[in-house]
Amino acid sequence: MYALVDGNNFYVSCERAFRPSLVGRPVVVLSNNDGCAIARSNEAKALGIAMGAPWFKIQHLAESSELVALSANFALYGDLSDRMMSLAAGLGPKQEIYSIDESFIDLTGVRGNLVERSFKIRSRILQWVGIPCCIGIGPTKTLAKLANHVAKTAERKPGIYPEQLAQICDFGSLSPDAFELVLAATPVQEVWGIGRRIAEQLNAGGVMTALDLIRIDAATIRAKFSVVVERTVRELQGTACMDLDDAPAPKKEIACTRSFGHPVTALSDLNEAVTHFASRAAEKLRKQGSTAQQLMCFIRTSPFRQDAQYSRSVCMPLRRPTADTATLVTAALSGLKGIYRPGFNYAKAGVMLMDLQADTVHQRELAFDEQEEIRDRSPLMATLDGLNQRFGRGTVLMASAGLAGERRAWVMKQERRTPAYTTCWDDMAIAKA
Repeated sequence: MYALVDGNNFYVSCERAFRPSLVGRPVVVLSNNDGCAIARSNEAKALGIAMGAPWFKIQHLAESSELVALSANFALYGDLSDRMMSLAAGLGPKQEIYSIDESFIDLTGVRGNLVERSFKIRSRILQWVGIPCCIGIGPTKTLAKLANHVAKTAERKPGIYPEQLAQICDFGSLSPDAFELVLAATPVQEVWGIGRRIAEQLNAGGVMTALDLIRIDAATIRAKFSVVVERTVRELQGTACMDLDDAPAPKKEIACTRSFGHPVTALSDLNEAVTHFASRAAEKLRKQGSTAQQLMCFIRTSPFRQDAQYSRSVCMPLRRPTADTATLVTAALSGLKGIYRPGFNYAKAGVMLMDLQADTVHQRELAFDEQEEIRDRSPLMATLDGLNQRFGRGTVLMASAGLAGERRAWVMKQERRTPAYTTCWDDMAIAKA
């Protein structure tokens, strides 16, 4: 048996944990540069606000419906996610953190009433972290994911599913008839692994619900679609095809890209931005224990502005596979210098590290390089990461990133961001008697 623990409207719930006045009000969290809605409260959903709705199209609701819009505060969300996941891990012996607000728990060998145990974990997360969540339980990961959808829907939209399935839904405790009724009430597009296009094709073939999908022969599905859809059907039928991943596989590419809050024209400002992006990518690279053999740098203008358009990228092969920030920043700045053209309003830039390999893999240089001294700077990089982790990201920077604390021309627009209540001493909430 598997359980899926999922925070409800996670970003909004994180904001409400420190601002109880937002409870019951329509709230949306906006993407980078306050562009579009990436999280919505149930009240905001009731107003018809769709996921990804541009802010300029819904901002009139701030006056007419008292909509509250907040800039994304990822430092806060990441910290509360860590706290939530540490509590969710108490549900079973093995955990796979699937996303910032979701984790699968392997319930193998767990004794007792799983629903009661889940309610206790849910109450603990709500009391200790302030995040409401729903839990779905099933014999496969796909069924656990579907059970979680049922638990959320039964809580948010009473009448679609039986009320007793709200918050905690355990497919293992349902009778066969009750299980079929739940599947019959679930549109096929709500099944994990069934995308919009596949759902449209299934609908055209008369497969409208999860119950219709579960009754199809898996081999027939594979012939018409793919092995991925076949796996989904087999999981719905109770055959486990996906194991729990205790540790995610290392990424094959690592990218750090940002849209600018304001147009950037000067090469010096782009140098600061690209240095920051390359440094952040290098930090992620070291965290997964890899090195990069190539680096790509790009800059581009905005296609949505009535400006002269320019977009260019360049790949920089590295002499040796490395995770050294200084080496990667040097390569990125060299590439930027080659593709930069004055006279354009640049809206976005980024760095991507490619051809990644484990840092335990080493290849000797050609003979004429054998006399060259190769300095091991990994202790320096470990110290750099340790300082930034302990005292806050950006505490120690490369010189080309500019002076810390200065307002940079390229930073994102986050005019509505709340304080970093749990990760910054200056932002910590103070309770007054």
